Amino acid sequence: MASSLIAGLIADGWNPARIRVADTNEKQLERLSKRFSITTTTDNGKAADHADVIVLAVKPQNMKPVTRELADRVTQQHPLIISIAAGITETTLRTWLGNDTAIVRTMPNTPAMVNSGATALYANPAVNDDQRSIAESILRAVGLAIWIDDESLMDAVTALSGSGPAYFFLFMEAMQSAGCELGLPESAARLLALQTAFGAAKMALESTEDIASLRQRVTSPGGTTEQAINTFKQGNLDTLVSKALQAAARRSRELANEFGNN
Repeated sequence: MASSLIAGLIADGWNPARIRVADTNEKQLERLSKRFSITTTTDNGKAADHADVIVLAVKPQNMKPVTRELADRVTQQHPLIISIAAGITETTLRTWLGNDTAIVRTMPNTPAMVNSGATALYANPAVNDDQRSIAESILRAVGLAIWIDDESLMDAVTALSGSGPAYFFLFMEAMQSAGCELGLPESAARLLALQTAFGAAKMALESTEDIASLRQRVTSPGGTTEQAINTFKQGNLDTLVSKALQAAARRSRELANEFGNN
């Protein structure tokens, strides 16, 4: 995700000389340095020194030691902190970094790797208007960025868009497999499933109609699509999707408690 953000920022015109990256993996740093001509270091403190914005793109289980290492600099420099770690709440981050820290918590998803991500952002009261604008511009470099006013909704965001790409991959897998069962070559079934998913999403994004209306427009009475849709309904697809997202949101809350307590 960090690599995606760096690529998006540079493509948007940000100066690579103003971007510093810290990582414990020296081979990863070497790859990033060659690809983007940015400054890299294994020292988090050096990367954060005099920074206006610090993006915490680490695994949730590594967040506490990283923030503890940066806490003194954050207290002295008052940078904007942008977290893309799932399950780490704003309250927990303030506990580790200082109560007055300006924090924007975000939940991007993996399509950010192809500049088609969907990210929700939450800002705590310490974040000013300029910092909100900066945070939004950083995440918009890799796709859509929207604000939410209630941090507790991050669990719903995690369930919907954070984990969502996997749901669509699963559905596309099923379509490809069904196509093969109907006699299509695997390569043809794969391409048809992928392009159909892409085209449907593109139509929905560019249309002024809601999704239900778009579905109804391609569902002719007595036609082939209606037969498939009726089969999905008989299998309680809506209920199954709701249960899946509820389970994901519940797990998100459990992880937040686990990481916060640890």
